[in-house]
Amino acid sequence: MVGHAGAMTQRDVAAEVGELLYELCVDLGFCLPPDDMRRLKEAPPTDADSFTDAVFAAEGMDPAAHDELREQVREAVDRHMRGWGGS
Repeated sequence: MVGHAGAMTQRDVAAEVGELLYELCVDLGFCLPPDDMRRLKEAPPTDADSFTDAVFAAEGMDPAAHDELREQVREAVDRHMRGWGGS
């Protein structure tokens, strides 16, 4: 393992997820219910595809039925996740 200098605390992750969810709401209209937002902040999926699918599920949407929109959400998720202390 790499040293923990780049490791994020649970609070950092929750703040980062909050920023991502805010962007998804403002830019793409994915404004999730508070319970879903809390769940994603407390235990976010660890990869962009899973996180994207969780956002669609929280909206009650099938990501397979919305290819272009899913790609837009995934792009935002991936951009944020790359900045969460990963490489």
